[in-house]
Amino acid sequence: MNWIPLTTEDQLLDIEKKSSSKPQVIFKHSTRCSTSSMVLNRLERAKSSDAVDFYFLDLIQFRPISAQIAEKFHVAHESPQVLVIKNGSCTFDESHMAIDMDEILEQSAS
Repeated sequence: MNWIPLTTEDQLLDIEKKSSSKPQVIFKHSTRCSTSSMVLNRLERAKSSDAVDFYFLDLIQFRPISAQIAEKFHVAHESPQVLVIKNGSCTFDESHMAIDMDEILEQSAS
């Protein structure tokens, strides 16, 4: 898995723009949560796709960005959480143990 670190609010504009030509996925991870660590491990062991950009947000370190994501893409904040961004909008989001790479890739392709 080649994570792109999400560390600035300006990157959200890039994600929104890039999503018109390639699905963008944001994974919000809490370093203080065992469930989040388990989901991260599952994602990293799963087969991903080069057809999607995967962003990693450490929401403990970058909490304001997490709040900006919720506002910008009209989703409730959860942790762990994954969002699929296509054509500037969040088309899919999931949280906790329901996060699954196969479903992420399926939602990214549809």
